[in-house]
Amino acid sequence: MKRAIISDIHANLEALQAVLAHIGTLNVDEIICLGDIIGYGPNPIECLDLVMDNCALTILGNHDQAAIFDPEGFNPVAIKAIFLHRELLESDRSSKGDRRWDFLGELPRRHDEGKYLFVHGSPRDPTNEYVFPEHVYEKELLAHLISRFEQYCFQGHTHIPGVFLETGKFVTPKEADYFFRLGQEKCMINVGSVGQPRDEDPRSCFVVLDTEENTLEYHRVEYDNEATREKIYALHGLENMLGDRLISGR
Repeated sequence: MKRAIISDIHANLEALQAVLAHIGTLNVDEIICLGDIIGYGPNPIECLDLVMDNCALTILGNHDQAAIFDPEGFNPVAIKAIFLHRELLESDRSSKGDRRWDFLGELPRRHDEGKYLFVHGSPRDPTNEYVFPEHVYEKELLAHLISRFEQYCFQGHTHIPGVFLETGKFVTPKEADYFFRLGQEKCMINVGSVGQPRDEDPRSCFVVLDTEENTLEYHRVEYDNEATREKIYALHGLENMLGDRLISGR
């Protein structure tokens, strides 16, 4: 089975549409979303609808959770965006609007398939814990995280793509030419971000897992980030820096 795994769309419609179009050329069997459909960007409703219609499995992200409950631990820029998105979602009183809230409210925090674990944050805290590349230097932490799943853990949240190996190394897609052959070594795979890349590459990022060949391939997709930035500029409640960072991939 070939599965496209996306994460951290952050209400970026142009990025999501480009990624879905690219996935359509790859002959994948299903799409999995690791959360944060909303937050930061200008099109939360449209992105939610696309995820509901196209993804076989979706995991709850911390921004998705914050839209349902009161946001905690967010910076002021993120909080303003969450409140705006909540307002936009609440403005649709139709049955489709109710369906979006039901969808968000029913999202699982984790999905365990034995060999494969799917979360937004980490295997220890599926929604909120960040695992950054520098955590490979914290041997006890890394060993503890690795111990909490059977073989492979797929996650997002940091927007920084790469593979954490059980041996204590973080391998970036650039080092591995965007292609990995998964072996017996346990690893955590950060799939990167569709809507707000932060690895200094402004292109959208996602992975394709081939469970028969046991391979993992990173894909980068260009999209019209200038159009997204202009939408952010035009929306009261979204800070301009949220558009500016899309251009530099930070």
